[in-house]
Amino acid sequence: MSMCMKCCSTGNPVKHIPYDQYLGEVTRHLTGEGIFLTTHSQKHNTMIIGWGGITFYWGKPVFLVPVRTTRYSWKALDSTGVFTVSIPLKQDLKEAIAFCGSKSGRDYDKFRECKLTPVPGKFVRVPIIGECSLHYECKVVFRQNMEPSLLDPGIRERQYKNHDYHTMFYGEIVACYTTD
Repeated sequence: MSMCMKCCSTGNPVKHIPYDQYLGEVTRHLTGEGIFLTTHSQKHNTMIIGWGGITFYWGKPVFLVPVRTTRYSWKALDSTGVFTVSIPLKQDLKEAIAFCGSKSGRDYDKFRECKLTPVPGKFVRVPIIGECSLHYECKVVFRQNMEPSLLDPGIRERQYKNHDYHTMFYGEIVACYTTD
């Protein structure tokens, strides 16, 4: 991927980087506070994911994001097939992460409530979170609905009491960059 610098609409320089350069930080944030998964259909919406990850399938870098079918973001993600992931490497966004991880986009404009800036994506029609410094833009190349009968019974009983299973969205990483 090119290491070019250009400006995004916030005036912050953009540095394109290899998708796996911050793999450790992505994993740490996923297993810690969570990271922003942003979609757009009728309006911008962001949610927090606490598992998933980056892998390599079909000769492509892929960001695997699980979204419950009951979530507001699911319909936008399923219908548009594009999403962004934004990670606050150095920023303290704990309050925004807590709010966006506990409130539904059906009921709240999370960008307004948390004073988050939607910055247009460069390659997909979904914004990134301007307050974060690491961004992935992704195009869905595969969807996989969980098959409850194939799930470990202990996990099924603990995590899916309401039968609200996840769809795994495999998003080809079409851009990865940092902003200052």
